[in-house]
Amino acid sequence: MMVETFKLNDGNKIPAIGFGVFQIPADGSTYKAVSQALKLGYRHIDTAVAYFNEAEVGKVIRDSGIPRDQIWVTSKMWLQDYAYEDAKKAIDTSLEKLGLDYIDLYLIHQPYGKVDEAWRAMVEAKKAGKIRSIGISNVTPKIWDKWKDIFTENVPSVNQVEFNPYSQQKELRRVMAQNGITLEAWAPLGEGNKDLFNEPILNKLAKKYNKDVGQIMLRFEHQEGVIVFPKSVHEARIKSNKDIFDFELTSDEMDAIRVLDKGKGMHDPDAPGVADMLLNAFDVHAND
Repeated sequence: MMVETFKLNDGNKIPAIGFGVFQIPADGSTYKAVSQALKLGYRHIDTAVAYFNEAEVGKVIRDSGIPRDQIWVTSKMWLQDYAYEDAKKAIDTSLEKLGLDYIDLYLIHQPYGKVDEAWRAMVEAKKAGKIRSIGISNVTPKIWDKWKDIFTENVPSVNQVEFNPYSQQKELRRVMAQNGITLEAWAPLGEGNKDLFNEPILNKLAKKYNKDVGQIMLRFEHQEGVIVFPKSVHEARIKSNKDIFDFELTSDEMDAIRVLDKGKGMHDPDAPGVADMLLNAFDVHAND
């Protein structure tokens, strides 16, 4: 089944479902998982400098035999590189590690520190053809207000945030919609939250459509206009996560899932101390 696409505010078309490689080690595991994903029809791979596996992602893409323009590659800049000169270098380093001529989408991974300088470097890299689309990640309405002057001058194409039936980002989606910014979901399956997977409405719909609960969640998110990239290293799960385009939830069913929203997620980007904690989480240049 063909994967559907969403049209971004810059005119580029992004596959509506992708394959995320967060926490997959760069010991051959990333290569193997991405290789399986590509064989199963995924054409959108989401990595980051801070995942330490860009090189394996790039190698699979080059080895796959699939034309480069048919695979959408996302990476993200880590916040220790946001000073302007560091940011320019970081973009080139990502291209080098991936072994690609351009990156389809490049994101500000965490919205703290010298965001304005990083954004300027990304806007320039886009103009230079090194990046096709630029975006943000973990930006809340409060963080948007702080940086909106720089973001309304060169509007991000996406905002990648925690999103699932328990965390539906209603206020944020209103702000993003005003600027034509598409939401991408990390943790689209709630990181395997047992309560979420046991929700009666999701199980009822899974039985009705002969799908699993994860597929119901992903379909709900797709119909909400959100790009999803569930992560798995298990081939059967990688395959089933993609099979969400052969059925459609009714408007009543969508409303029934909307009611599950708890109005908050596992991660609060606005919480005090988050910026410092993330900045000190690790050194992306430790092995340089």
